[in-house]
Amino acid sequence: MGVGTLLIAMPQFFMEHYKYERYSPVSNSTLSISPCLLDSNNSLPIPVAEKSQSKINNECQIDASSSMWVYVFLGNLLRGFGETPIQPLGIAYLDDFASQDNAAFYIGCVQTVAIIGPIFGFLLGSLCAKLYVDIGFVNLDHITITPKDPQWVGAWWLGYLIAGSITLLAAVPFWCLPRTLPRPRSREDSSSSSEKSKFIMDDHTDYQTPPGEKAKIMEMARDFLPSLKSLFGNPVYFLYLCASTVQFNSLFGMVTYKPKYIEQQYGQSASKANFVIGLINIPAVALGIFSGGIVMKKFRISIRGAAKLYLGSSGLGYLLFLSLFALGCENSDVAGLTISYQGTKPVSYHERALFSDCNSRCKCSETKWEPICGENGITYASACLAGCQTTTGSGKTTIFNNCTCVGLAASKSGNSTGMVGRCQKDNGCAKMFLYFLVIAVITSYTLSVGGIPGYILLLRCIKPQLKSFALGIYTLAVRVLAGIPSPIYFGVLIDTSCLKWGFKRCGSKGSCRLYDSNAFRHIYLGLTMMLGIMSIFLSTAVLFTLKKNYVSKHRSFRTKKERTMVSTRIRKENCTTSDHLLQPNYWPGKETQL
Repeated sequence: MGVGTLLIAMPQFFMEHYKYERYSPVSNSTLSISPCLLDSNNSLPIPVAEKSQSKINNECQIDASSSMWVYVFLGNLLRGFGETPIQPLGIAYLDDFASQDNAAFYIGCVQTVAIIGPIFGFLLGSLCAKLYVDIGFVNLDHITITPKDPQWVGAWWLGYLIAGSITLLAAVPFWCLPRTLPRPRSREDSSSSSEKSKFIMDDHTDYQTPPGEKAKIMEMARDFLPSLKSLFGNPVYFLYLCASTVQFNSLFGMVTYKPKYIEQQYGQSASKANFVIGLINIPAVALGIFSGGIVMKKFRISIRGAAKLYLGSSGLGYLLFLSLFALGCENSDVAGLTISYQGTKPVSYHERALFSDCNSRCKCSETKWEPICGENGITYASACLAGCQTTTGSGKTTIFNNCTCVGLAASKSGNSTGMVGRCQKDNGCAKMFLYFLVIAVITSYTLSVGGIPGYILLLRCIKPQLKSFALGIYTLAVRVLAGIPSPIYFGVLIDTSCLKWGFKRCGSKGSCRLYDSNAFRHIYLGLTMMLGIMSIFLSTAVLFTLKKNYVSKHRSFRTKKERTMVSTRIRKENCTTSDHLLQPNYWPGKETQL
């Protein structure tokens, strides 16, 4: 994991320095410059324009042939290899050598620490985002843009260097862990007396490999298909796997686009959105996971109780999630996209047009997105599209004067000026954002409470010798069937609500600059809710399957338990008088060695 994390940061040291476009070709000019002339097709002499276009084409060819993504791909590949000692092998290691009462608590601690990690990650990312991308490589005094500028790129690579170095240090204690640990007395006869035997299908497979013998590759290959068939033949495991995969589709998509949702829906900056998620939302998730482990340990909840708690937390969490539909803000007033240039009526999809009579003579570019906020409270896509005649100042203090489109929908003051940046949303939206944070924190906590009960349900519904394999299949399913596709189809559906697309220098479509707030809210929350409801139905099927197996096997289990206790007592008596040890069917750590 440490080497892979460091490898992801390598493109920064091989790429050229970042170049951004300046609004004005004269950096410290106090002259009044017309935005109309700057955005006009005739603003540059022909030789200069041809030279500029030739330079852009060369840069596009360089970008197209760039292979820096290979470093990121290989880095993530190594990180995936490095995660296996933690999960699934680490979880199986804990469950093998901890008592049944403490296993849920220990797993809860591991999961809680894993959730606390992103808190520091978000805070570190927030700090790095405020530093210029080429810090240490260029003179920062010559940088004219600020972190609030849309063209700003933070030091994304610095966080990877810090995290990779810390991960290498954290790898050292792993070398000190023993292969095996003393098995608690409460787990010595767990294979015969544990509650999970009520829900495990019997088979006649005999595992006779002695503890001292190392597992071989051929043995793993021979047992793979029968083990896989045994897992998927377990209805409780299969239904729980489906329920978890669907729920993680919901959660991964929701978490991936939550910063963008906060930014577009409530008018907050990207840095503030990430800061809020890292400092408020993630601690609620960590507290919920830890609380689930405490509840399982304190009340010694059975496997059916764990299924009920998992189902109850999911149902209550998504019920609270419903209230977020009412906590939305209206679209920002953007001339030509959400309202008319007169500022009197909303604009329908077919009526959207950035050009109007007030800016027709300016010959503006329709692809540019350099928003300004007019004195009338309306945002314009660029100063040219606002019809501004002159500018004063520079950088973030630039003032645009004599804007004909601003004067067309001017307020009572009659001013026709504008400032760099989008207009802020009304005060009611800030109050909605506060309500959103409160509901989001409660929802995150409620959904997370069921995390550890779900893990215990997974561990107790399978044969002990298949524990590591079952956790591996579970992790694989969640990563491949939820972690990969959910951000993709979430993004595709959310992009259908885009009102204004940005364009790259090479002419290809870039990222969305402005979304329809209402459509974004309905797609984002609706898709999350729909997947959540599907997972609740599957979780209900898990509970009914557990009840069915418990009722059908309860009587036979009591008889089998009495018979097993007698045979166990006889074995113990024989062990005290025998000079040799019996070969166990299963020993702690067998699957971890596999």
